Amino acid sequence: MLKKIAVLPGDGIGKEVTKGAVEILEAVAERYGHSFQFEYGKIGGIAIDETGSPLPDETLEICKKSDAVLLGAVGGPKWDQNPPQLRPETGLLKIRKELNLYANLRPITYYSSLSEASPLRKEIIEEVDFIIVRELTGGLYFGKPSQRTVHHGKEAVVDTLFYQRDEIKRIVELAFQLARSRRQKVTSVDKANVLESSRLWREVANEVAKDYPDVELEHMLVDNAAMQLIRNPKQFDVVVTENMFGDILSDEASVLTGSLGMLPSASLSETGLNLYEPIHGSAPDIAGMNYANPLATILSAAAMLRLSFGLEEEAEAIEKAVKEVLDLGFRTRDISSQGSKVISTSEMVAEVKAAILDQEAISNIMGAYA
Repeated sequence: MLKKIAVLPGDGIGKEVTKGAVEILEAVAERYGHSFQFEYGKIGGIAIDETGSPLPDETLEICKKSDAVLLGAVGGPKWDQNPPQLRPETGLLKIRKELNLYANLRPITYYSSLSEASPLRKEIIEEVDFIIVRELTGGLYFGKPSQRTVHHGKEAVVDTLFYQRDEIKRIVELAFQLARSRRQKVTSVDKANVLESSRLWREVANEVAKDYPDVELEHMLVDNAAMQLIRNPKQFDVVVTENMFGDILSDEASVLTGSLGMLPSASLSETGLNLYEPIHGSAPDIAGMNYANPLATILSAAAMLRLSFGLEEEAEAIEKAVKEVLDLGFRTRDISSQGSKVISTSEMVAEVKAAILDQEAISNIMGAYA
């Protein structure tokens, strides 16, 4: 199989974690006889510095000519005071809109070997396995007007929460389709007691549910959902919600696994050109120090193999390798606990690569901690 992959490292630790994921994809290609071609593009702060745009046309062209996109992270304090059109996050929002990446999938998976990394008790988080389906191209992040203004002579601001019925329907339908292959339950999260947009969301969810009689639908207000994620996360199977709620809830859910560095994501397009990225940020405070956890990006690469290329065995090989390495006690700093073997970004990548290539289960690094 020959596939072209656009790689957008972005800012901060994005460069380190995407480098690691590319190495893992190369290991998969070696083991299974595939060929992956990587073409690199700029996005975010580095793109602003070098081209004057957070998403240059050249980068967009690279993406559109590829079979999938691998993204690192964007942003940092260096650009915090820039005007809106010259902020790294603007590039992120633009690529979602340009590629029509309407759905973001964020799986929340419990790793028994990481139970001590979570601030929650083991009995609360063990066997947690659900997925958050976040609408990605509508809502407050894209609605217009969004601006500072003057109202009755006083400074004011306005953001617009805008959705069309069809935008809501397609994301809810995706959630039901996913639920059919899982535990047949959809939790639709909204704020229907306050927001008109949420009342439409709930109405559409009820209509879609009629076409999926085998799937249970429940509605949950977003404030209750935030509490239930910590109180009883095992109740969830597929959670579907609008853009901002999904952004916040999925970051909260990262606590269950112990670190943002463990959560992959896939952003899906109706055209089939999907984007894969970790949910964490650019972490500029540790950029270049070889501390970053590359596993979320590596697991995002596994999702790419499965969802974009149909390579289920290869995706499972990566996921199995990650589990094996964690079971051996290897940790980056963010998920370390007493008795674990703290290793660097590059060392973690090497361990996962060794497991994929069926090398010794305990590599040379293990000997350093004997």
